[in-house]
Amino acid sequence: MIEKRDFYIGGRWTAPAAPRDCEVIDPSTEDACAVISLGDQADTDAAVAAAKAAFEGWAATLPAERARLVQAILAQYEARKEEMARAISLEMGAPIDMARNAQAPCLPWHLTNFLTAFQQIEWVRPLGDHAPNDRIALEPIGVVGLITPWNWPMNQVTLKVIPALLAGCTCVLKPSEEAPLSSMLFAEFVHDAGFPAGVFNLVNGDGAGVGSQLSAHPDVEMISFTGSTRAGRAISKAAAETLKRVTLELGGKGANLIFADADERAVEKGVRHCFNNSGQSCNAPTRMLVERPIYDRAVEIAREVAERIRVAPAHDPGSHLGPVVNRRQYDQIQSYIQKGIDEGARLVAGGLGRPDGLNRGFFVRPTVFADVTPGMTIEREEIFGPVLSILPFDTEDEAVRIANDTPYGLTNYVQSGDGARCNRLARRLRSGMVEMNGKPRGAGAPFGGVRASGRAREGGIWGIEEFLEVKAISGWASDAG
Repeated sequence: MIEKRDFYIGGRWTAPAAPRDCEVIDPSTEDACAVISLGDQADTDAAVAAAKAAFEGWAATLPAERARLVQAILAQYEARKEEMARAISLEMGAPIDMARNAQAPCLPWHLTNFLTAFQQIEWVRPLGDHAPNDRIALEPIGVVGLITPWNWPMNQVTLKVIPALLAGCTCVLKPSEEAPLSSMLFAEFVHDAGFPAGVFNLVNGDGAGVGSQLSAHPDVEMISFTGSTRAGRAISKAAAETLKRVTLELGGKGANLIFADADERAVEKGVRHCFNNSGQSCNAPTRMLVERPIYDRAVEIAREVAERIRVAPAHDPGSHLGPVVNRRQYDQIQSYIQKGIDEGARLVAGGLGRPDGLNRGFFVRPTVFADVTPGMTIEREEIFGPVLSILPFDTEDEAVRIANDTPYGLTNYVQSGDGARCNRLARRLRSGMVEMNGKPRGAGAPFGGVRASGRAREGGIWGIEEFLEVKAISGWASDAG
């Protein structure tokens, strides 16, 4: 049993003010694999106080020095990346090869991209030729609270902590209590990189405790949250009392529009993308909209692909799906599958219960529903599991109408050999991101959505600017340097 009860506050590991043990469950076995403590108000206050005390000095640190220290985190990761992969696999159930090849490498990918974007920031710049003595200055917002989820732990920690530190902010991180081990290892990276005490702090806790305390704390200037839309609303309300800046990266119900002229592997790729990370990704293409002439064949391909996918424990090597994160998530996915059956969708693969041969662990059968109609529960609500809904469409306008008829707006996808159509749809689809024909977004592209998906922009220069205030200055003495 791993014991990690301390918090990282003010540059050192600190025992909780009042012990409150919380078990971390291995979702492959349903057994406790670690124990942490959940913080209370005293721990939150101590972490915020440490961040507040460190802010003035860190904000005044030269950008080049901030970049040097962030670069040093990368060296710590490279020395201990296998530890990071194993921590992620254990705590949230990513298969170990996926943890090594996709989950853990989110840290160097985003860190490197942020350092590149950081070089483009002009901290004090002229307003314009019409106002030669006006300047626009970019300054760190202050102490920030960072609340991260369990599904892609290092992805979200890196997307928040690194730009906050580069911007000159000090921070308090509250990782998910479901997946705290990777974040505690990240705290060791920060410490060993040599950051000044108080610049980065970590307090474990749940949303009702430390999460709410950070959201309402008068000395926290900004909350950056990734998680459910329901929790995002609660955080926004709590933060409103102190007029904090709030950036939210929330749920999604992505539509994948597949036209008859799409690449022949578009359906297979769409199914595998939906099921990646056991379906536990907010940008998963969970609604597959297929043009009528190829609809029946697409359903058959989806069935074949789903039935070929292996489900196995996270510690097994190879390419397979692992478990979902916990019992609550498992039960919720089962209820959605039952709802799909009850509302008349045609179950073509998977279904209720665990896959054959697995009688322990939170394993879900890769599930495909066909003949889904707009308005069905499985078409409207985010399931956050390996469940795909397939709908037919006849015209481009109908496809757009179905795709946009959702409270969410994170990522949509288009598959077509007609470039003009792709470009047209990219502008018509209401979402923060559109990916076409399997082309991933480039390094430094912002990640974020609209409407109930939140309106944060994480990654690249936009991700750093989230943590900056804009100051307008007149009467600047341009000859004074």
